[in-house]
Amino acid sequence: MSPGRGRADGAIADAEPRAFWLAGGGWPEAAPVLAGARDCDLAVVGGGYSGLWTALRAKERDPSLDVVLVEAERIGAAASGRNGGFCAASLTHGVLNGMARWPDDMHELERLGWENLQAIGETLVRYGIDAEWELTGELSVATEEWQLAEMNEEAEVAFELGWQPVLLSAEAVRAQVDSPTYVGGLWDREGVAMLHPAKLAWGLAGACRALGVRFYEGTRVSNIRHNENGSVTLGTPRGSLTARHVALGTGAFPPLLKRARRYVAPVYDYAMATEPLSAARLDSLGWRHRQGLGDYRNQFHYYRLTADDRIVWGGHDAVYHFGNRVRPELEQRRAAFAALAENFFTTFPQLEGLRFTHAWGGVVDTSTRFCAFFESACEGRLAYAAGYTGLGVGATRFGAEVMLDLLGLPGADPARTGLAMVGSKPFPFPPEPLRYGAIGLTRRGMARADRRGGRRGAWLRLLDRLKLGFSA
Repeated sequence: MSPGRGRADGAIADAEPRAFWLAGGGWPEAAPVLAGARDCDLAVVGGGYSGLWTALRAKERDPSLDVVLVEAERIGAAASGRNGGFCAASLTHGVLNGMARWPDDMHELERLGWENLQAIGETLVRYGIDAEWELTGELSVATEEWQLAEMNEEAEVAFELGWQPVLLSAEAVRAQVDSPTYVGGLWDREGVAMLHPAKLAWGLAGACRALGVRFYEGTRVSNIRHNENGSVTLGTPRGSLTARHVALGTGAFPPLLKRARRYVAPVYDYAMATEPLSAARLDSLGWRHRQGLGDYRNQFHYYRLTADDRIVWGGHDAVYHFGNRVRPELEQRRAAFAALAENFFTTFPQLEGLRFTHAWGGVVDTSTRFCAFFESACEGRLAYAAGYTGLGVGATRFGAEVMLDLLGLPGADPARTGLAMVGSKPFPFPPEPLRYGAIGLTRRGMARADRRGGRRGAWLRLLDRLKLGFSA
């Protein structure tokens, strides 16, 4: 065993196998299971950010609507309670990804994204939601020289789109957060906030309840039926829910709308949280501005400080399981946690001896364009949004607005529904076994590119030509 691997194993030895955000209590009282036949104006499926924002915005746009939200487990128990807590203005998974796909719409997309981020902050104030919101921005760091070219390109594009990014030299970025691995940085000071993911979900649920939204938890929707009168009925194990309109916000779980399944692949991401840093350890890092951080590797890491000065550290690898498997036992992966810990101490050697208290995984709804897609069905009575690819903390609010627009509910904005992003679909994933093979080949190609100074092999170059870049 290498010294680094032994160090990593020791640091994670006592980590609780549970998401840090969900481990500290604060769960709201559980809602009842849906039993018998019920009806409403708008049925929302999914108790994560996508469904919660849809229910909340529906009531804000039209208070007279009777809105019901059904969740298979508990509110915020899946991706919405397990992510890193980065709330970004970007709707397109970064300016380079958006510019490569919709250059003519990017100024409008960035405007809408900025307004969306502002609206999230205003919502927290309006409803008194303490989600530990910190508008710190995000510091992207280059850890090898080859990453600087893309960093410079991103800065130029961001500036053209109206942002004020700050490029930092190795010395300047280390003055912000001190790591011997950093060779440059790009600080987006405006477009990203840090927050407590679970508290956001629970707070949104509380706001929904205050406006009259009805909730059913422990209620898995198993089928959808479009009725002759135009309504839609959702079948559940102990009952049914019939609605004039339906919004599906099920994320990475198998889409109830079958034709959407080829556009989404559930990919597992892993993260850990350290014990709280002492004042001396925190001082050894600098990090006085508390920005979220992410590096420029293909297999990247994301990390941030919590309210009690822990470091949440995640990323590096993304794991897809054959047949779109989504199971609780896949949330723990010892090899992933050991690799994360080893990379953590390489990044911050001054934190040698620090231990991780929590280690967890969560499933991400990945699409081939790295950002959400939208669809309607049942003659416009049902709408769906998915494919956020890890950047859904903020973008799900925008997706909720789009779903309500597609359903024809009050408050529709033509600036949203007229976007090419809204009117187009991602390139579909192939069926199995090609899906498993293609994703595995891509994953290995990205790791190889990191080892080869960023040089992309034939497979990744082909994906680039197809605008399926998989650069992050």
